[in-house]
Amino acid sequence: MPPLIAIGLALIFKDVLLSLFLGVFSGALILFNWNPFTAFARSIDSFIAPSLANGSNASIIIFTTLLGGMVGVIGKSGGTRGIVERLKPYATNARRGQLATWALGVLIFFDDYANTLIVGNTMRPITDKLRISREKLAYIVDSTAAPVTSVAPISTWIGYELGLIGTAFAAIGLDWSPYNAFLASIPYRFYPLLALVLGFTIAITRKDFGPMRKAEQRAEETGELVRQGDKPLFDASSDQLSPPEGTPLRALNALLPILTVIAVTLLGLYRTGSAGLERTAFDSRTEWLRQVFSDADSYAALLWASLAGLTVALALALAQRLLSVRQAMEATVNGFRAMLMALTILVLAWSIGGICDQLHTADFAVGLIGDALPPQWMPVLVFLLAALIAFATGSSWGTMAILMPIVIPIAHYLMIGPPGVDMTGSVYSSVMLGTYSSVLAGSIWGDHCSPISDTTILSSMASGCDHIAHVRTQMPYAIAVGVLAMLLGDIPSAYGLSPWISLAVAAPIIVFVVIRFGKRPEPAK
Repeated sequence: MPPLIAIGLALIFKDVLLSLFLGVFSGALILFNWNPFTAFARSIDSFIAPSLANGSNASIIIFTTLLGGMVGVIGKSGGTRGIVERLKPYATNARRGQLATWALGVLIFFDDYANTLIVGNTMRPITDKLRISREKLAYIVDSTAAPVTSVAPISTWIGYELGLIGTAFAAIGLDWSPYNAFLASIPYRFYPLLALVLGFTIAITRKDFGPMRKAEQRAEETGELVRQGDKPLFDASSDQLSPPEGTPLRALNALLPILTVIAVTLLGLYRTGSAGLERTAFDSRTEWLRQVFSDADSYAALLWASLAGLTVALALALAQRLLSVRQAMEATVNGFRAMLMALTILVLAWSIGGICDQLHTADFAVGLIGDALPPQWMPVLVFLLAALIAFATGSSWGTMAILMPIVIPIAHYLMIGPPGVDMTGSVYSSVMLGTYSSVLAGSIWGDHCSPISDTTILSSMASGCDHIAHVRTQMPYAIAVGVLAMLLGDIPSAYGLSPWISLAVAAPIIVFVVIRFGKRPEPAK
């Protein structure tokens, strides 16, 4: 009930903060014998405060806050507008602007948080000039961040995934290499791969349908990038983040801090992952690098990167005398303030996760599957279950941690039940890889549809979009791709069809549907 209450109220009343708190409060009511006074008090000291005390959560808050400060400084020093001026000759229309956003989202593949915040903050001024709605920007950012990171051979997700799948393999005595299983499972990840196809198709055709088309038509006709009455999580238009009159608009003052964040993130991942890892223990340098990124501490790397980016932004502004020390500090603090709304939502979303953990929400959802299933139906049912848990809890990583140790053994025992099943055969491999892939793909699908998902919140924040507006416009696209992934991917591949054939059939269907049924925004009169 708590996640349903939070999600339902957020979608109905479009007030995320109150909805999330009422979700936490409702869970506390259940846990503390329906005493409203105790539940009200325990909501903050038993759930909200502990979510801040979690080291990983605290790292995300600090990283996001420092990056907000960097954005504030580069905006005040004219760097952001400098990027706009520099890219104007290339991003001359809405199609090129959307394609540039999609391409940048694919290029920053190593971490979904860094991807979301860098792409959204970098491209927002450009897409604003081209009358691309904030809803469309948030969608492109969100539909590239987690999908591309989840299928990249080197990323911050790999170590986490390999740890989960390696433990599950060991529990059933399966001697598969976790990393080889990861690589073999990539073509079975139908939702993230098809989500990337849809994002590219919509960007290059400029055709939309449903609520997104209305948002694009509004931006085209009236220039309203945000619908009247909506409240962006990040106020990019604030005068506090605009450069003083006469400030030189130099793109370098924005590009250098952004490149610093990217470079320090990669160096931090290398530094933390390679510590104590002997190069001679691996057959090739590629294998060694994969292990380095698998062992890396992504939270530490992101903290170092955000601090370095803010430092470079301040140094550039002060060295060129674009800002005084006081103005630079004020810009930094204003950037911090711009992140407050999103960070508050994140804390409440994590609190909902703590409530769900104590109420065993995930265990209940897992129990819906049971263990008496035809094995070929495992991938699609696991996909649905992962989506349900990720939607309710707002955490794709939490969903993976919950399901991976459970569904892999279930699929294994269902497959070896019939006599004569070959554990090295193609059917066994298809079901096992499909089941493993469905955990991750379904987690991302539920994450994309959930108002309490951290990456969805960060996409709204980085794009300067109203959060509920982002969820409302993205959901039809996510649902359509999810259904297609199940019908043409999970089910046929579990019965032996090559996943590459499934992708080869599904991708043209997406292109055809967008071209046939989508509509471009009509030019302003």
